[in-house]
Amino acid sequence: MNDPLKAPHALFEGSWLLVRGELRDVVREAVARAGTGADGRPLLLLDDRSGQSVDLDLRGDAAQVLERLRARFPPADAAAVPATRERGRPRLGVVAREVTLLPRHWEWLAAQPGGASAALRRLVEQARRADDGAGDLRQRREAQYRAMLALAGDLPGFEDASRALFAGDAAGFAAHLRQWPGDVGNYLASLSANDAG
Repeated sequence: MNDPLKAPHALFEGSWLLVRGELRDVVREAVARAGTGADGRPLLLLDDRSGQSVDLDLRGDAAQVLERLRARFPPADAAAVPATRERGRPRLGVVAREVTLLPRHWEWLAAQPGGASAALRRLVEQARRADDGAGDLRQRREAQYRAMLALAGDLPGFEDASRALFAGDAAGFAAHLRQWPGDVGNYLASLSANDAG
């Protein structure tokens, strides 16, 4: 089961990394600190995968906060269970969806071996192979940018670091990260550890 409470997150107090790990462990730390730093400002919780900040309702104890998060982010397996019978073959992971095409597209698809569904599956798989990871790289860079904006948007050199990130200039990007507070630079660098760009 894909449990969203096990997803990697980081908790920051200003530019200091307080804790990094599974969401449930990070949330426990946020609850213990009442969601605020020593200076009274709110703590920043970041999702390592998306780079987005996560808003927390810190009313109650850690178990109550985690229960609300579990309801907000249901496991992927639970979300896939339909309430009513759907078209397609849901047990095989095949679910009917709507596709809008022009009549000439439908005519071409109908003439393909195996019909429209088989032709669309072949086209999608062919496009995925041709992508050669470029979509994954773009998503990782966008996630890294969102985290960088939240942590370093007001730091000197942010714009230059952003340009280096999206240009695939790993050396230039690393040079900018070294000029920022250590925890911020190290965290952002760890998000690009698999970035071969």
